[in-house]
Amino acid sequence: MEQFYTIQGEGYNTGRAAYFVRLGGCDVGCVWCDVKESWDADAHPKMSIPDIVANATAHTGRNVVITGGEPLMHDLGPLTAALHAAGCQNWIETSGAYPLSGEWDWICVSPKKFKAPLPEVLAAAHELKIIVFNKSDFAWAEQHAAMVSPNCRLYLQPEWSKAPQMMPLIVDYVKENPKWQVSLQTHKFLDIP
Repeated sequence: MEQFYTIQGEGYNTGRAAYFVRLGGCDVGCVWCDVKESWDADAHPKMSIPDIVANATAHTGRNVVITGGEPLMHDLGPLTAALHAAGCQNWIETSGAYPLSGEWDWICVSPKKFKAPLPEVLAAAHELKIIVFNKSDFAWAEQHAAMVSPNCRLYLQPEWSKAPQMMPLIVDYVKENPKWQVSLQTHKFLDIP
């Protein structure tokens, strides 16, 4: 769907230079998705793996974020192998609803209520990022935290439009449950993609 060089805005790698590759196609259908135009894979042109790698390596940073849509709807083995061969670190942002494919240096799973994450994807996660839209999401976050490895980083992030209401609750929750950390969409504050 799109590619761009920017700063990772959220989660564990916040503040690091990263090349984003946003793949088209998603059937998870989050109501609050901020890239609904990514849902229809056929609405976006196809691009060759060598061209994607050339675009990613045209920049000094070597962190590549594969996102979507839902990137695991695609077989990511060939793309991630080519990126690794070019000296890139491969990071993925996924709902976890599809089987894991590809070679990953960092796996961020952000599960959605509309399509459950697979247990094997949760088990492989380096980062669990829960989007907090309402109060019931804290219990839902704990359900998923019980399914990841003990070394997985745990993040609570307010849904952008609900941040004024949810942020005080998140702050209190993290203070009471310090295994969790706060994640913010800093790219929105910085006004960058």
